[in-house]
Amino acid sequence: MSVPEGPRIPGERRYWCEHAWTGGPTAEAGVLLTVDPGGRLTSVTAGTEPPADAERLSGLTLPGLANAHSHAFHRALRGRTHADGGSFWTWREVMYRAAERLDPESYHRLARAVYAEMALAGAACVGEFHYLHHAPGGRRYADPGVMGHALTSAAADAGIRITLLDVCYLAGGLGEDGGHLPPTGPQLRFGDGTVDAWAERVRDTRTEGAHARPGVAAHSVRAVPAKDLPEVARVADAGEMPLHVHVSEQPAENAACLAAYGLTPTGVLAEAGALTERTTLVHATHLTDADVDTVRAHGGAVCLCPTTERDLADGLPRTGDLVAGPRPVPLSLGSDQHARTDLFEEARGVELHERLRTHRRGTLDGGALLRAATVDGHSGLGWTDAGTLTPGARADLVNVPLDGVGLAGADPDRAVDAVVFGATAADVRHVMVDGVWIVRDGAHTLVPDTARELDSAIKELL
Repeated sequence: MSVPEGPRIPGERRYWCEHAWTGGPTAEAGVLLTVDPGGRLTSVTAGTEPPADAERLSGLTLPGLANAHSHAFHRALRGRTHADGGSFWTWREVMYRAAERLDPESYHRLARAVYAEMALAGAACVGEFHYLHHAPGGRRYADPGVMGHALTSAAADAGIRITLLDVCYLAGGLGEDGGHLPPTGPQLRFGDGTVDAWAERVRDTRTEGAHARPGVAAHSVRAVPAKDLPEVARVADAGEMPLHVHVSEQPAENAACLAAYGLTPTGVLAEAGALTERTTLVHATHLTDADVDTVRAHGGAVCLCPTTERDLADGLPRTGDLVAGPRPVPLSLGSDQHARTDLFEEARGVELHERLRTHRRGTLDGGALLRAATVDGHSGLGWTDAGTLTPGARADLVNVPLDGVGLAGADPDRAVDAVVFGATAADVRHVMVDGVWIVRDGAHTLVPDTARELDSAIKELL
């Protein structure tokens, strides 16, 4: 249909999408988007013919994606931790060695390139699970928030938004006797000594720039004793901030927690008041039946990171149980350790892992997986005005043509399934964040040689 010409806002831009995903199970055809000078969508109209003054976006256009769980410095480990097999726990030792070598300047250079790689994959926003706070040995920098500032500055340089999830990390794990171990070695960089010292540093640290928002996290029940979790929850509530926690990633974590408290990690969080509608449980791989019911009853969400969970041999989460029933648990997606930086791979991994677990296909359709990658991911990071193509939302666009080798022959009427189950990050052509194109024709406009920057930052570190 044609769209009547109404009054135009000075500086308003128009984009005509061959197909666009506006939240349903399938895409709509001929979607005309208007964007105001402030980077907001002002209208979204389906079934239109392309106006002469509108930029045409072929293939499928999506809202900006949200990478809800990232450890930026883990990107340096890609391809370096596979030769000798091992487990999550042996992988962690290699990660600790990388953590020892970073300083604010090198962290900024690495994170800038990591976030640019995310942007090239369609990410408009990242949730950075930030626990590398201090200098080696635990010595505080003159500015205790300097490592966090390196990350928020890196996100600005890469043109994406960031929720800096400041992690409380007080203990080095749980011992066989159920007691918490003191932090040692590289872990000393992560902790503030006491939960009160962590809370004071969080209150004194300000995120800089409209692209950045604060959040908090408890690393895990291994790293934060149960008696300190209520204070972490209070800090989140006082600042109306999201609260993220690693939960039940490994069976050994559950066993240690049961030995220490007689409760699963989910049970400990619930008892401490740290499982609320603000809370996102990361991984949640080994939940019990009671845990699933508890997460649902408390209104919590779950962030799944399939490429990491399979790389570290974590296991298969109970995704179908989480999303079943009249009150499904919201899901989001993260690339975590960046074994891959590809949110399409994370999205289909959620469904494909569930097929392996249950021997059934179709627990989550393409639309549900895109909701996890967009609106629910943004919401869990505190950006409730992003991740949708609706008037008033932030103008974040990800354009994926269907004419590349990987998607050639796709049925345009099934463009959502084609992209979710067939696309890779390399298929992304254009990315807009808050009305600004940061990726054009597959190249980053602010970090033009992202590969070179990644290469030099990683080789400098390792």
